[in-house]
Amino acid sequence: MKPQIHPAFNPSLTARLRLAKRGTLPAPMSPAVQTADAPFSHLKDLDYSVVQQCMHCGMCLPSCPTYDETKLERNSPRGRIALMRSIADGELEATRAFAEEMYYCLGCLACMTACPAGVNYAELFEHARAEVEEKKVIDSIWRRLIRRVTLKWLFTKHARLKLLGRLIRLYSSLGLKSLVRGSRVLKLMPRRLGELEAMTPEIQPRFSDELIQLETTARGEKRYRVAMLTGCAQDLIFSDVNRDTVEVLAENGCDVYTPRNQGCCGSLHAHNGEWTMAQQQARMMIDLFPPSEFDAIISNAAGCGSHLKHYHSLLKEDEKYADLAKQWDAKLKDVHEWLVETGVREPSGTAPGRAQKVTYHEACHLCHGQKITAQPRKILKAIPGLELTELSESTWCCGSAGIYNITQPEMANKLLKRKIEHIRSTGAEMVAMGNPGCSLHITNGLAKCQSEVRVVHPITLLAEAYGREDK
Repeated sequence: MKPQIHPAFNPSLTARLRLAKRGTLPAPMSPAVQTADAPFSHLKDLDYSVVQQCMHCGMCLPSCPTYDETKLERNSPRGRIALMRSIADGELEATRAFAEEMYYCLGCLACMTACPAGVNYAELFEHARAEVEEKKVIDSIWRRLIRRVTLKWLFTKHARLKLLGRLIRLYSSLGLKSLVRGSRVLKLMPRRLGELEAMTPEIQPRFSDELIQLETTARGEKRYRVAMLTGCAQDLIFSDVNRDTVEVLAENGCDVYTPRNQGCCGSLHAHNGEWTMAQQQARMMIDLFPPSEFDAIISNAAGCGSHLKHYHSLLKEDEKYADLAKQWDAKLKDVHEWLVETGVREPSGTAPGRAQKVTYHEACHLCHGQKITAQPRKILKAIPGLELTELSESTWCCGSAGIYNITQPEMANKLLKRKIEHIRSTGAEMVAMGNPGCSLHITNGLAKCQSEVRVVHPITLLAEAYGREDK
């Protein structure tokens, strides 16, 4: 018999009171009355049906890395949604404690996979962080400066990012990196600075524009015309993966258009509470890639792709871009998704030598954000000479989570250690994944334990297999 619930029972309020009694948050205030001249609030002005979806069933709890670590309700999706709803209801105001909780969340979206009610946590999460930035509850001169330099200056013009990439490349090529790491300079500086320096990525010798033509013609029969997104960090650190992606698309009957000097898609801005800037970046991308001109717009980076598929939710109030954004969302495809959907051409022949063992780490925004899990495996299994071994907890976050490994190093390193242990236990020679952030974070983790496991994108392995055909 289905239990009867009193109509006055409010599980959201109950959860909030429980948190307040633990002393982590102020007790709820009386519900506020929204007036026409009330100040703007991302959570109060959000469609309330999104806010009230959560049934507080707790199915999300075992899937949440932060809850798994602390076992505190406030560190769970259910607890965070209770706090968001309390702000939407006018019972709480955004506070420093609320802000810290929202930035402690990885945004891995594993809770969305586990949720039986289909709660759109991704939308709630982004609006909650935007609420934090709107109310300036953790504002400081230093934080404001960092965000202004990075989010508002560096990641708004790709030429600036390329300049930074060239400087980092120079830092390595002149031997300065080896000199700094071999000296005692870093030991004399704050520990965190040394940790950040150790995370300095290797910049590719050439960027995507230097490796990929504006127009790449399909090999054999042309079936589709697609556009290729080269990304921002992806362009600097993994331009070779972008080149491999274009080669693979061409091998599968696609004419590929790759615009020059593409900018940031806005995912970094949306995930860090800069809603207006995320909208600006989305408009720029739509102008650069008119969706009606292509059969598909291809992304090979999980975090970017997950955000890129939701431009309509960003621009639905924009009269000029709302319909274009809806078309864009329909055309945006992850490269694994597109290849399997259109019929990937399996490489012919066999690989020289013995079979190589590969395992697969599922980037959070690919498996949880885009629900793409089978397609990368199908591609890996189609490559001659590869033996796929499943990875334990393959869908568990590695701790990268955008810039989480920079802002929350303690939690990020715990998750990284857990992931590295699982990778090494497979005995695989390679670990494949489809996201630049994961690739960097896991590469650093493997380097710390002096492991020689190769970190590689599945599409690169497919491109290498096509290359062996010619030989």
